[in-house]
Amino acid sequence: MTSVSVTSGASAIDISGLNFRYPRAERPVFTGLSLRVPEGRRFGLFGPNGAGKTTLMNLMTGLLSYKEGSIQLFGREAGRGTRSLFGFVPQDFSFYMELSPWQNLEFYGAWYGLSARETRRRATHLLDVLGLSDVRHQPARQFSGGMKRRLNLAIGVIHEPRLLFLDEPTVGVDVQTAYAIMHYLETLNTRGTTLVYTSHQLDEAERLCQTIALIDQGAILAEGAVHTLLAEHKKEDLRGLYLELTGKAYRDV
Repeated sequence: MTSVSVTSGASAIDISGLNFRYPRAERPVFTGLSLRVPEGRRFGLFGPNGAGKTTLMNLMTGLLSYKEGSIQLFGREAGRGTRSLFGFVPQDFSFYMELSPWQNLEFYGAWYGLSARETRRRATHLLDVLGLSDVRHQPARQFSGGMKRRLNLAIGVIHEPRLLFLDEPTVGVDVQTAYAIMHYLETLNTRGTTLVYTSHQLDEAERLCQTIALIDQGAILAEGAVHTLLAEHKKEDLRGLYLELTGKAYRDV
């Protein structure tokens, strides 16, 4: 695994004046949103269902397009030659169930423009680190949920991106798999990869993230270092801070 060079003080993500509305929607999702994620950080994006987290993630990764405002990844406008800069590990599995881990990684390596030799090198390393070497040639549809999560992660980092977006990367897995995934993410970060992580697993998030942003109804309610925000709001943990700022009412209706 290659280390990523990090420029001190540089931004991995710069969002300024972002406006976005879905077609035929009554209200915009974002109005004048601004956010900065320094390079090399472990950053968490949190909020209730419908807060705008997934929309923002899709805008940053180019799955949605915007017309007003700016989203820059390492100084480049999102969607304009930025594909190789980031990896995306979505909540839904992003691989072919009928293919094996090795075949999936070969496909995605080629999609990212890697040579066959480089793809094989990286695939061998990832399958070993993520505990999938023994099943590398078995169809992924036979795998447990935890094995599928690890394969999802391997695909997201096959091209060794400088920035990694993670949407609920440990949902539905056992304690051992969650630990292995989080440990690997921390290792990636120590080698320079910037992490942008969203999840409802707040205990896990508090351990991983250095800085966070809490959003609701398309607006940032709080942003900064976890320990600083907890001290400012006199809360013992991220769960307490989350409930104070977003409320305790049901948000899934």
